[in-house]
Amino acid sequence: MNPKVRTCIAFKDEAEEAARFYVSVIPDSIFESAFRREPNGPALLVSFTLAGTPYQALNMGRETIHNEVFSISVTTKDQRETDEIWKKLLANGGAEIQCSWLKDRFGVHWQIVPEVLPRMLMDEDRAAAERAFQAMLGMVKIDIAALEAAFRGNSP
Repeated sequence: MNPKVRTCIAFKDEAEEAARFYVSVIPDSIFESAFRREPNGPALLVSFTLAGTPYQALNMGRETIHNEVFSISVTTKDQRETDEIWKKLLANGGAEIQCSWLKDRFGVHWQIVPEVLPRMLMDEDRAAAERAFQAMLGMVKIDIAALEAAFRGNSP
């Protein structure tokens, strides 16, 4: 099925490289296709799906500027998956930011969010939710054990 709507990420000339990298990092993802103006030429437009969400990557042929206005948010099931995806996205030139955010080597921003974090932040116990929020503010990559300790009111 060809989705009616896809998010398109622009690159200077590394659209295919970025898309293939992303599908190798995010579980249950696929590289779908590459449109080339010439059979052996570089891809102009590629289509890929990250864990069920459709994307396109477009080579603009000129410098592009990625910033935090656009980010890809990935929900992770546990600390192992959080750590694994975090490490892979940082490889070869990525940069850590804050509160689950990072920038990959292509300049695209990501949020790597353990599934427990939103549940804690939306908990009916507003004092516990606030403790979790304050703990998160002091983190770069989310540490689930420290978040849970803060939520419970214990020192991490």
